[in-house]
Amino acid sequence: METLTGKAWKFGDGISTDHIAPGRLFHLRSNLPELAKHVLEDARSEFASQVQQGDFVIGGRNFGQGSSREHAPTIIKMAGVSAVIAKSFARIFFRNCINVGLPALILDTDGINEGDRLELALLTGELKNLTRNETYTFPPLPPLMANILSDGGLVEHIKKHKDFKLD
Repeated sequence: METLTGKAWKFGDGISTDHIAPGRLFHLRSNLPELAKHVLEDARSEFASQVQQGDFVIGGRNFGQGSSREHAPTIIKMAGVSAVIAKSFARIFFRNCINVGLPALILDTDGINEGDRLELALLTGELKNLTRNETYTFPPLPPLMANILSDGGLVEHIKKHKDFKLD
């Protein structure tokens, strides 16, 4: 898995799946590229139009709370976000991120500011804040999750390995 570099987009605590994929746009669930044009617009109206390929979503506590909306992490990834980093995640949202191939990392995000340039090394468990010249460490993902991410998500992982083994 390569090193990921991008800009931080900082969000607070309690960002729900309704903030990520607004319920009023329910009719777009079968058109994910169109829905991705509205990702996180209820939390930050300018996000979807200004996010760049490789940028990071930085959250507070309980990121992805609410309904399971499996398309929420998919449209974050489709918008070009390379990873979501938060103090904590709603359990289902976290697993949905891994299943679609979007890294989700638990880390104290207080030291990261809006617009900071970040460099993420998933395999070594390091996040470098290039703007502030600081390095943060996080526990590496379990090998199975790392393999799923490396393969591009759960569906691709199963296609590649022809089965799903937990060992």
